[in-house]
Amino acid sequence: MVKGGKVTEAAINSAQRGALLKVLVINAALALALFTAGQFADSSALMANALDNLSDALTYAVSYFAVTRSQRWKAGAAAITGVMLLILAVGVLADAWRRFEVGSSPIGPTMIVMAFVAVGLNYWCIRILRSHRSDDVNLRAAWTMSLNDFASNLGILLAGVAVAWSGSRLPDLLVAAAIALMAAYGGVKTLKDARSAGAAASDRT
Repeated sequence: MVKGGKVTEAAINSAQRGALLKVLVINAALALALFTAGQFADSSALMANALDNLSDALTYAVSYFAVTRSQRWKAGAAAITGVMLLILAVGVLADAWRRFEVGSSPIGPTMIVMAFVAVGLNYWCIRILRSHRSDDVNLRAAWTMSLNDFASNLGILLAGVAVAWSGSRLPDLLVAAAIALMAAYGGVKTLKDARSAGAAASDRT
């Protein structure tokens, strides 16, 4: 609702929840598609991206319920996002190392096709979240995760081209490791943001 020419808090919350619900569904569907393709293509990078999108979907679900809560609650939800990103980083690195040790045969064309699909969907998420990224700590975390996903998928696209051209599995493994490092950086950044938001909420009480 708009009162006196100003958008009410209820309207803002509704818009935020609508945006989060959209990106939640997109990321959940994309995670399933990437997991299936990653298994078929024996690609560590695609599997890493599947886990990344699944982590995003779970985080958006938490953020969805945090929208109408207090700032302290929102800071806690953002902290969960940061922790999940760090867990994702460890899991992806472990999978990449396992594939390096036991061997893998990634299929470059499959990686390329899925990267194109994922880039398009991640760009859609970025557009959905763009107008909300400054609203609060949870929306900033969601924005950070979508930007990380977009960059990761560009990396997978390049890796797929390199795998198809060279027949080497190293580009796939290197991009998986890069996705893990980006997730770790995003996790640390989000935890710091959550800590600052929590401290600010405590000062106001």
